[in-house]
Amino acid sequence: MYFFGDSICFGQHVSPYKNWVTRLSELLEKRLKVSVNNPSINGNTTRMALERMPQDIQKYHVDVLLIQFGLNDCNYWETDSGLPRVSKAAFHANLLEIIERARIFGAKKIFLNTNHLCLRELPHAPIPFKESVLAYNQIIHDVAKQSKVILNDIEKYITSQIEQKKCDLNDLLLDDGVHLSEEGHNLYFEFLSTILLNELKEEK
Repeated sequence: MYFFGDSICFGQHVSPYKNWVTRLSELLEKRLKVSVNNPSINGNTTRMALERMPQDIQKYHVDVLLIQFGLNDCNYWETDSGLPRVSKAAFHANLLEIIERARIFGAKKIFLNTNHLCLRELPHAPIPFKESVLAYNQIIHDVAKQSKVILNDIEKYITSQIEQKKCDLNDLLLDDGVHLSEEGHNLYFEFLSTILLNELKEEK
């Protein structure tokens, strides 16, 4: 199994032993004897991911893939004059191509994560960053349905936990308002561990 994503998968600013991907990897290897790799890279967009797919995914003929991109794609850099780093149309197409390539090179099961909401403010952006995340999450929903992959709706799960007052978004994120705190990693692990164990057990 491979995790393929950006800093949320990589676990930026948190001990590698405490991030959700490392903990899931240990769980899957222990329970199901699944070999796990994580070629995720901080700051990656789906455009960058496609460029490195041949070396990081395709040549290994990955059988199970979990994909999480979007927070960089929907981000607005001040130097881009009001344009997102990757347009909605390109984001949609890029995700479809990542999934198509993964399947051609052997992926039998593919998971696609939505992204958690953020607290970052972008004064130079035409819309609040939260709205941009929501719009790109909708594209992730659409792509999951269109390509018939397994959707892990992180946004919905975390929102429900907040609404039930089981946690607070401020506590789930670091001071930058985007990256996960230890508590945020715990919540990701809690949500995804049951899903992955159940889905991958069926493959055994």
